[in-house]
Amino acid sequence: MTKKELHVRITERRMNKLRLYAAHKDKTITQIIEELIDTLCEPKDIL
Repeated sequence: MTKKELHVRITERRMNKLRLYAAHKDKTITQIIEELIDTLCEPKDIL
């Protein structure tokens, strides 16, 4: 599977919160974001 990059602008406060959460879970920020995306409904379920 081809990997793509995602660039997002967030506040420093949110970035720090994300870093702390990832460290607490012993995961990378990428892993945290991928897991969050995986919890989203499939587009067909939204309509």
